[in-house]
Amino acid sequence: MTNASPPTEQQLLELEQKFDPEMRFRPSVPPATQLIRLLLITLSCFHYYTAGFGLLRETTHRGVHLAFVLGLIFLVFSGTRYAPGQRVRHRLLSPGGVPLIDWALALACAASVLYIPWVFQDLAMRVGNPSDMDVVMGSVLFLTMLEATRRSMGWPLPLIALGFSAYALFGRSFPGLLQHAGANWAQLINHQYLTSQGIYGVAVGVVATYVFHFVLFGVMATRIGLGQLFLDIASSIAGRHAGGPAKVSVFGSAMFGMLSGSSVANAVTVGSLTIPAMIRVGYQRHFAGAVEAAASTGGQITPPVLGAAAFLMIEFLNLPYSTIVAASVVPAFMHFFGVFMQVHFEAKRYGLRGLSDAEMPRLRQSLQMRWPTLLPLAALISVLVSGKTPYLAAFVGISSCAIVGLTTTVSGNRPRNWALMAGLHLVLALIAFTTLDPQDKLALFVLAAIATLALRRYADISGRIGYPVLVEALETGAKYALAVGAAAATVGVVIGVVTLTGVGFKISFIITSAAQTLASAMSSVVPAALASAQSLTLLCALVMTAIVCVLMGCGIPTTATYIIMVAVAAPTLVQLGVEPLVAHFFVFYYGVLADITPPVALAAYAAAGMAGSDPFKTGNTAFRLGMAKALVPFVFVFSPSLLLVAKGFNWYDFIVTFTGCILGISVLAMALSKYFLVEMRRWEQLLCFAAALLMVAPSLVATLIGMAMVAPVVLRHVTLWRAGAGASPDAA
Repeated sequence: MTNASPPTEQQLLELEQKFDPEMRFRPSVPPATQLIRLLLITLSCFHYYTAGFGLLRETTHRGVHLAFVLGLIFLVFSGTRYAPGQRVRHRLLSPGGVPLIDWALALACAASVLYIPWVFQDLAMRVGNPSDMDVVMGSVLFLTMLEATRRSMGWPLPLIALGFSAYALFGRSFPGLLQHAGANWAQLINHQYLTSQGIYGVAVGVVATYVFHFVLFGVMATRIGLGQLFLDIASSIAGRHAGGPAKVSVFGSAMFGMLSGSSVANAVTVGSLTIPAMIRVGYQRHFAGAVEAAASTGGQITPPVLGAAAFLMIEFLNLPYSTIVAASVVPAFMHFFGVFMQVHFEAKRYGLRGLSDAEMPRLRQSLQMRWPTLLPLAALISVLVSGKTPYLAAFVGISSCAIVGLTTTVSGNRPRNWALMAGLHLVLALIAFTTLDPQDKLALFVLAAIATLALRRYADISGRIGYPVLVEALETGAKYALAVGAAAATVGVVIGVVTLTGVGFKISFIITSAAQTLASAMSSVVPAALASAQSLTLLCALVMTAIVCVLMGCGIPTTATYIIMVAVAAPTLVQLGVEPLVAHFFVFYYGVLADITPPVALAAYAAAGMAGSDPFKTGNTAFRLGMAKALVPFVFVFSPSLLLVAKGFNWYDFIVTFTGCILGISVLAMALSKYFLVEMRRWEQLLCFAAALLMVAPSLVATLIGMAMVAPVVLRHVTLWRAGAGASPDAA
């Protein structure tokens, strides 16, 4: 049995920086360190204040957010990648270790962003007729924004934005259907800079009003110990069973994903505990890393927090957040169920043990220590389901984290702290649910904060965190949100080109035509009784869309992939009869799948770094474990009832589809693991694979046919197992 020990915090940080470009922060020295920290904390405080006491005018709010985000990127991210351990020094040409050119770029970028709120009163007169200053400032923002995105996320997204911009400028040179009249530079800047269809569009608005707040909430909840409580609960549920650590990884990643919304962060945080444990009980290194990677990609699809794309859906579809959350429940369950079943069969195949009593956490002790950390999540969910805005829910969640962290102890609450914690949550409820004026709410908040400061100082009330940890969380939360802010602005360029040139409709026509051609070829092979021409056309369009989503997701983050695909691919699916909510979920899920799809599987590579395994082999295995996520989107397109809130929902369709998915995913797990009750033969694998595809098809007849196909395999395995032939081979 292989020994493995958990990595240190420094090693975890290095892994995140290695595999996630968004985490490669530049080292700095005073005075830059203090200034950058102050700006980051100010950015977090700005969003926290506006979430609770009222947003600014749309253009001003987005402008302040973007000026901070893009300007800070030049100070936080280096223009070139620093070598590990490289020291920086304060010099005349690099104050605080930050080169003068980066200070200049930060100021120029911030000034060009704030120019729009400054001229807002005259903006209506400028659109379509930009002045020379408008073009100059827009050009500065365009170039500095692309550089900020390159620093924080790498080359792929800026190159895509440049490619779309070139298409807008040189439209006359493109062939056939893609040809258009073209635009000059001033016209392009006018559309991207002076209107809400480009850089200042929906994507930036969503990050500035929703995403930033939930990133900060995730950091705060982790600091007070909620993530550790989730892992302890997961261990108590699944730890003792066969292959316990891997099952803990699945449950833990599902619960921790509710907070993080990030595949790489989830893999590194949860994997630091589960991967060494999986290796210790006998899992192969590449499989241990793959389990964590596959489970971690569920973080972006797990309610209630989900990833940034969920908040974009609110704006694009004009639906309440509760609808998006409800629609995500069953598909997220299917993803984790698929990973869990493969983990289970793998453990049974190799006879892997669960955790011993000595390795198990004491759940009762953990709950006694950490039960107050559940209050912020409960508060956040209660505000969301009440119909309030998501940013108000995040404000309540962040505030509750601070209250719990500052007023409760790690060893359990002392009685004198209960009244303070309850009183502060009552104040929070008054702010969230009453119709008091914003000024009255602010006054109430300030009085509560002053009272808390006084009691902590003079009544000797301590908490599980101190003010330094609270300030560090504000700083870290802002750091984590910088890259997604830059991505949102750059994706706005892509959306701007689509609205300026109308290329989205042209791409939809091209995809539809290609799908119809492929469907015509397939109809000569597939009987009409099994699939109509319309269904085959939709199936071909879905396959092409899925491939493009995965390819784009290999180079850019999920949020950016989702926004681009919504602009160029989702309209195609809608034209083919797919409900908009379903079409958006389809491209969202396949964008997330790219995190475990080689050759650029970031979550898998991060997990491989902790497991000490081959990254490509780990990525391939993670993709195999995540096959349920690849199948389920096709299922809910043809049976929207699986999303619970889609139009035309009925219980018969839901029960048939849900049951078929459960059976099909289980049989698929058997085929991919080569094991049910005994080792599988090749013909059994192939038969189970074909049966699984029929079972997940949203049809009662197809499910029954699949069950009949797999029955001989089940019968043979039960017979051999009862006869005592089910002994497991030794682990490889």
